[in-house]
Amino acid sequence: MHQVNNGTRSIATTEPRWVRWTLLAAAFLFLAFFLLVPLASVFTEALKKGWDLYWQSLQDPDALAAVKLTLLTAVIAVPLNLVFGVAAAWSIAKFDFRGKSLLITLIDLPFSVSPVVAGLIYVLIFGAQGWIGPWLQDHDIKVIFAVPGIVLATVFVTFPFVARELIPLMEAQGTEEEQAAMVLGASGWQMFWKITLPNIKWGLLYGVILCNARAMGEFGAVSVVSGHIRGLTNTIPLHVEILYNEYNFVAAFACASVLALLALVTLVAKTWVEWQAERQMAADRAAVFDQ
Repeated sequence: MHQVNNGTRSIATTEPRWVRWTLLAAAFLFLAFFLLVPLASVFTEALKKGWDLYWQSLQDPDALAAVKLTLLTAVIAVPLNLVFGVAAAWSIAKFDFRGKSLLITLIDLPFSVSPVVAGLIYVLIFGAQGWIGPWLQDHDIKVIFAVPGIVLATVFVTFPFVARELIPLMEAQGTEEEQAAMVLGASGWQMFWKITLPNIKWGLLYGVILCNARAMGEFGAVSVVSGHIRGLTNTIPLHVEILYNEYNFVAAFACASVLALLALVTLVAKTWVEWQAERQMAADRAAVFDQ
């Protein structure tokens, strides 16, 4: 197999046309069956009994409280992970230090640990019978079955996303530009704002988008630490589960459609960021060739 260039387009392989069309058809059928059909069914079930009931379900006080809590959790968790991700990626990509491989392993930990287990760990630490639970009770501080526990669980399951997007990008860029700036007398903040941040902005935005999507859709860890208190500690996924278990299918699918819309918005934003990153790479390559 080799690449064939006919002047207008590139053909990756020399397989017959029917093979390529078969593979494309299989891919599109897979996407239709496992992505488009479930997505369409969510909106179909949500609107099954009309727009009035749909809007009524979304305007329910418990549903509004779930939306507000989901947004609040994301607003807190994503900036924390943004700061951690940039700091961790900068440390790993720009410096050599003892324990570097351990830090990389710890960053990947949420990918290998079940979110339910992560939630149980927080219960073990902050719960009423946990390690510091009695002290928290004595000082009237609520973590488990309250907003702080939900935020902690969300931060845990989402903190690898920003760092994992930036580490390979910053490693590929190297340290030459920062070293040149240091020789010219630039401070650490000046190097970050003038050199590092412009070079990683699209990767950073891409990681933030993925982190935000996971924060809003997280179920397992949040389910363990939330207590499922209506109007107080239910995020949108938890609220959908409760409605579905109560056979309130229209309301359940109406709230699920909010998550589906957020997923579509995330997909559009992700595609736009990828397009902008490709444009910047093409512009950089053109600038190099012009020189």
